Amino acid sequence: MTGREYPLHDINKVFDMFEEDIKAGGCADNAMEEMLLLNKLFASLPPEAVEYAMMFLHGNKDLPSSCDEIMPLFVRFLSLAEYLEKIASLKEVPAKLDNDFLTERQETIASLPEHEKAFGMPLLGFRFSQESNSVEAADEKDEEEDEGSGALHLMNASAAVFVCEDPLKTALFYETKCGFKASHLEDEKMPHIRLKRDNIAIVLAKGKKQAVRPLREMSDVLYDMYIYATEPYMLHKELEGAGVKIVEGLQDANEAVRADTNRQFVFEDCDRRHICVSQSSEMV
Repeated sequence: MTGREYPLHDINKVFDMFEEDIKAGGCADNAMEEMLLLNKLFASLPPEAVEYAMMFLHGNKDLPSSCDEIMPLFVRFLSLAEYLEKIASLKEVPAKLDNDFLTERQETIASLPEHEKAFGMPLLGFRFSQESNSVEAADEKDEEEDEGSGALHLMNASAAVFVCEDPLKTALFYETKCGFKASHLEDEKMPHIRLKRDNIAIVLAKGKKQAVRPLREMSDVLYDMYIYATEPYMLHKELEGAGVKIVEGLQDANEAVRADTNRQFVFEDCDRRHICVSQSSEMV
């Protein structure tokens, strides 16, 4: 529970307060990284979700079920606020020292590691990268490297091949609507455009007009591509906000617990392909 007075609605001012506290010193070395991660995640959320986070910060725990899937973000947000308040309290020295003050101070110091252990940990499928000094998709490489750092990887990545009538038009859609970065590889034996985002790669190759059809229209499969996401909620909101056509909405987290099928949503690209984003904590 926080004891500080925060703005009721302006989360940007809250992060300004956090930054000022961290720069004042006394915090863990990666406290700033934690703040930047939280700030980045909140920036990608719709305004109503941010408003619920502010309500949570002010002690209102009676939030709608739609907040359940992003509750870990709210909890880390509140934990950072409490942590910085504790750091500030340790800098205050009363005129008279007594046993009660010393006991409370010791308890405060002992509670700091509980907050700090979350710093640097992935959150909602993202983490703060010290190498790039930015927020990026989390992965599971740490465990793999610990188990076999000397292992030789003969394969680096794979890419789905999308046959397009106009690869430039398709690339523009994925860049402007879906957050991919395009590379034009004209020196390949099969010239193509490569799209990349996080751990996903897609190759766009030009084909004859009569041959350009979504895979699902040529077979019994439902989707043209699968993308596995640790937490699809934020991606769903991002694509929806960019105006991408959502042909199957994301199931509520509570309903998904009782469902027989995996939690997912499906969007349609500019070539009528149906891309299924399926929740998975194993495939990254």
